[in-house]
Amino acid sequence: MIATATRIKHEVKDLSLAPKGKQRIEWAGREMPVLKQIRDRFAQEKPLEGIRLVACCHVTTETAHLAIALKAAGADAVLIASNPLSTQDDAAASLVVDHEISVFAIKGEDNETYHRHVEIALDHKPNIIIDDGSDVTATLVKERQHQLGDIIGTTEETTTGIVRLRAMFNDGVLTFPAMNVNDADTKHFFDNRYGTGQSTLDGIIRATNVLLAGKNVVVVGYGWCGKGAALRARGLGANVIVTEIDPTKAIEAVMDGFRVMPMAEAAPLGDLFITVTGNKHVIRPEHFEVMKDGAMVCNSGHFDIEIDLKSLGEMATEVKEVRNFTQEYCLKNGKSVVVLGEGRLINLAAAEGHPSAVMDMSFANQALACEYLVKNKGSIEPGLHSIPEAVDKEIARLKLQAMGINIDTLTPEQIEYMNSWTSGT
Repeated sequence: MIATATRIKHEVKDLSLAPKGKQRIEWAGREMPVLKQIRDRFAQEKPLEGIRLVACCHVTTETAHLAIALKAAGADAVLIASNPLSTQDDAAASLVVDHEISVFAIKGEDNETYHRHVEIALDHKPNIIIDDGSDVTATLVKERQHQLGDIIGTTEETTTGIVRLRAMFNDGVLTFPAMNVNDADTKHFFDNRYGTGQSTLDGIIRATNVLLAGKNVVVVGYGWCGKGAALRARGLGANVIVTEIDPTKAIEAVMDGFRVMPMAEAAPLGDLFITVTGNKHVIRPEHFEVMKDGAMVCNSGHFDIEIDLKSLGEMATEVKEVRNFTQEYCLKNGKSVVVLGEGRLINLAAAEGHPSAVMDMSFANQALACEYLVKNKGSIEPGLHSIPEAVDKEIARLKLQAMGINIDTLTPEQIEYMNSWTSGT
């Protein structure tokens, strides 16, 4: 089987890891019933038949189920990693060996390899791009304009990627439709809040084995990912401080019971810092200077630019690895700052990413967004588009059904009341 599989174009760490990957993919599938139902329908209807598709995602056991569903739909798919440290090598091997899907992803790949894989993906001449951070889409727009005519559309499921797509549209260079998977209710309410919340703390604990109870944990950013991280940290007994730039989110954090203050005030107090802003250099030299000796910093935003690691390196007299995914920067002032996961996504660098139960809904959105783009080819205006409400609700309905949970339905009288303006007190 491996001999056959090696004819599939791929670049993974080791195909002999496939049996372990297959076992883990099957385990993840136990909690992905919505995507399974979609995959079974796709296998019958083939809505993506003849479509060349590129998926730039975290190559995990959960992503494997999305890739398998896309292949069942008839897509000619290539999968690449969206982050150098997020690949699970055994899952990548299994996709090549057991499912004959082209995968270009190796955990720990350097930036040169990462960008080479982006170019390989674009060499596939995709009609659909599933993006995670919009690197493939941005590279296409900047460097491959002759391929824009091939594009039906793209889907994006990160806050960072949505920010980039909006900037592209504002600059007039987004000439095709992009589906905003990130803002679907069945994505950000669950994936960002519960998935990021649990998996971020999981990655921190695996990397450090520290007790969080009693620690001052500074959560930088109170979007849905920040809310999840703050909630889970408090659940483990931490004293949580939130920093924000948005006054509405700051008020929400206060009313959720957290202390809110500027980073300049939080920096000397924190034992652990978690960045989840999608922005650049939210922890900077002036913050490192006043941190406690041994303070830990990590990132759960998409790119590794939230912590100014270049400046931290310049401030250090020595950098040493003290545990896997744990580097200690010894500063000139005699103190040290500990960086987890090289400033990349800590939940994927040091752990396994989001639990499959939440990725079930996120990837259901991705799969159905691809189908929607193909079915409506030529009739969707260029720009950023929300997932249709009916699709979002159907995913929620299927998830509840799989969980064995029933909900109420409106009576005819209630429907009439909700559609009338004449009834009142």
